Amino acid sequence: MIPEEKYPPATRGKIIVWGFIASYPFGGMTWQVLHHLVGFRRLGFDVWYVEDSNNAVFDPNTWEPAWSALPNVRYLKQQMESIGFADRWVFRPPRAVLESQKSNKVCLGALDLQGLSALYKEVDAVFNLCGSHELRPDHEGIKCLVYLQTDPVAHQIQIAQGDANLIKEFDAHDHLFSYGENLGNPDCLVPVERYVWHPTRPPVCMEWWETNGSPKPENKLTTISNWQNLKKDIVWQGETYHWRKDLEFRRFLTLPSQSALPIELALEGIKDQDAAMMREQGWKIVGARTLGDPAVYRDYIRSSAGEFTVAKDQNIRMRSGWFSDRSVCYLAAGRPVISQDTAFGKFVPTGEGLFAFNTMDEIVHAVDAIHTDSEKQGRRAREIAWEYFRAETVLGKVLDVVGL
Repeated sequence: MIPEEKYPPATRGKIIVWGFIASYPFGGMTWQVLHHLVGFRRLGFDVWYVEDSNNAVFDPNTWEPAWSALPNVRYLKQQMESIGFADRWVFRPPRAVLESQKSNKVCLGALDLQGLSALYKEVDAVFNLCGSHELRPDHEGIKCLVYLQTDPVAHQIQIAQGDANLIKEFDAHDHLFSYGENLGNPDCLVPVERYVWHPTRPPVCMEWWETNGSPKPENKLTTISNWQNLKKDIVWQGETYHWRKDLEFRRFLTLPSQSALPIELALEGIKDQDAAMMREQGWKIVGARTLGDPAVYRDYIRSSAGEFTVAKDQNIRMRSGWFSDRSVCYLAAGRPVISQDTAFGKFVPTGEGLFAFNTMDEIVHAVDAIHTDSEKQGRRAREIAWEYFRAETVLGKVLDVVGL
């Protein structure tokens, strides 16, 4: 799946990345973690991947909570072997899974529980990607704990509202980073209290997304997304800010009739009546579950003409500066991206290869540019990915702040 590579000597120290690969074994989440693991390894660190959380485990086939982690462990093992990490991963099944299986196999992978405890004391830092791991007493020996936030806004608001449990969790971290690159700036409405949030971006391993040539003009614009999530809306100063994307897609419902390219959405969680409504307007709708395998997910992106996507209301109205790790994969594949404006254009160039929009006219203009000269737009997309999102560059800056 991933080209073999020879890593440099691990002379800069030892780190752990916490993530969701086994517990949430689906394409986009897997790529997000793999980019971090290999990016850190290319920078000369001895990198371990660890899942050590009591979060629910989801079945790779049904996408439902599971009581057996064996398929998840097989999936994790395959992903780790694909990047040369066969002896650098540990999975501790959640307590609920162990109890349901009456299992005493507390750790799977390269270390037992005692070995994992020793590893925590040895490493120079643990990177809590997506805040995927809750903190427990057995994590107290960690020298440096780094939080990598991929979805800004909600936590910042909860901190401003005095959420004691969340504050305790963040107090335990030594450094905080966020994809909300505009946090703290005058035009950003996200409250920033108590903590310093260092800006960062989604990293991408460029070689993994290389394609043979530019997208064909007749290919579809695509994206991969959840349709609706009603559980993560948040109220700040009397106003509700939504986490769902269906509201934004509905704002541009008639886009297919004005677009020079067909547009296909690979969606999870869309109801039949909503899918029918979108199709009536000319949208192509497919299920996101068909893209759960990372290789299939990558092929879908690389076979597209580019990406058209909306952002969540929280990031749009509050101008967080957030940018998607999925969109970065499109750029790295030489597939231009049309994305709803969150203020990310303050930090990466837009207008060629990457387009930020607020209005229908801006979308139509961007689609026309891609349709008219797909080669130029694809080339510029990859240049942006290389200069602004290359894993070695992005993670190198993170390590500079951490002091490693």
